[in-house]
Amino acid sequence: MDVLSAVVKSEEEDMSLLQLLKSETRDFLITPSGDQVKVEDLEGKTVGIYFSANWYSKCQHFTPILVDVYHQLMEQGAKFDIVFVSSDEDQNSFDVFYGTMPWLAIPFSDLQSKKNLTQKFQIEGIPSLVILDSSSKPIQTDGVELIYRYGVQAFPFTSTTMAELEAEESAKHASQTIGRLLSTDSRDYVLRQNEQVPISQLVGRTVGLYFSAQWCPPCVKFTPRLVTVYQQLKEKNEDFEIVFISIDRDETGYMECYQSMPWLALPYGDETAKALLRYFHVQGIPTLIIIGPDGKTVTREGRNLINLHLEMAYPFTEAQLSLLQDRLDEEAKNYPNSIHHIGHRHILNLVSASSGGGPFICCECDEQGSGWAYQCIECGYEIHLKCVRESEKDALNEKQLRTVIPSCACSSGY
Repeated sequence: MDVLSAVVKSEEEDMSLLQLLKSETRDFLITPSGDQVKVEDLEGKTVGIYFSANWYSKCQHFTPILVDVYHQLMEQGAKFDIVFVSSDEDQNSFDVFYGTMPWLAIPFSDLQSKKNLTQKFQIEGIPSLVILDSSSKPIQTDGVELIYRYGVQAFPFTSTTMAELEAEESAKHASQTIGRLLSTDSRDYVLRQNEQVPISQLVGRTVGLYFSAQWCPPCVKFTPRLVTVYQQLKEKNEDFEIVFISIDRDETGYMECYQSMPWLALPYGDETAKALLRYFHVQGIPTLIIIGPDGKTVTREGRNLINLHLEMAYPFTEAQLSLLQDRLDEEAKNYPNSIHHIGHRHILNLVSASSGGGPFICCECDEQGSGWAYQCIECGYEIHLKCVRESEKDALNEKQLRTVIPSCACSSGY
């Protein structure tokens, strides 16, 4: 039985779900201004119960998107509201985070109500958005994904609405072209710094759509690597281009972010950026979507493929990735079965996808990997094969440097 079915069955046997928003001593919710609103005022409305916290980056990323959808629905006069259920660490953190939201909330001090709601809806991760229909019946437990995919169009979140949107989405993907992805009725170009470049010049080329922002540390870390790969492919005259899709919060951040990039970009504030976020279900950045010469999506895992294979990932097709995997399998035969890596105190064992390996975050470079790796099962420590080679090479160079260059007096505190 899935989560939604379990909640529906439990709800039929138990109190109205709106009653869970109350406590023995409280029959109201609070507003950002500190006012009180009776729980009964939600009757007849579609209600989203939003589980979130300020300390988690994915919540910080999703909340402004949900705020935008909420404001649009309020402008349309929709009978909709949201109730914030906080997982913040203290009252001050709650106050700061809730200050960015325009909807209702359960008081931070009411820990029992939070516990009851978390258990009732089997919340295992945040952000999470559970949707109750106008009769207070749960109809969606994956509201976060639906908002990312469809934005304001997801309302009222019924199965009929979802079926219509999915059919429309499938039709769009079937007729997808690079022009339809990037152009609007009033704009048929992208930018190269201050120069306008016709989108028609991208037709027939492999194009990476790069979702990034200046405020995002993983983006700041990944962009220089992508720049290097881009320049190497250009030197090889590969027919590859990248378009920057900004998720920056202001134009200053956009300019700071884009100045380090040698490729194309959408203009700042262009509505196409939000449409592409929903269209490709982008839930985190940096994200690199690869579009093939035929205008169809090749992969949404461009970032991971760049991290794993650098410029060799191009053109990102299944055939190329299969070739790279065969090469990696062959190279792995030359690696020792276990090593004592300088970055970890235990022995690391060589594993593959068929012998205990799988998707992981490399403890050396903090980027995703899959398949072959060196792994410590006891600690969960796992690194790319290439990171073993690079880190050991750095260690050797450092040792040689200490041998050749005498220590500086000032480094000893004199």
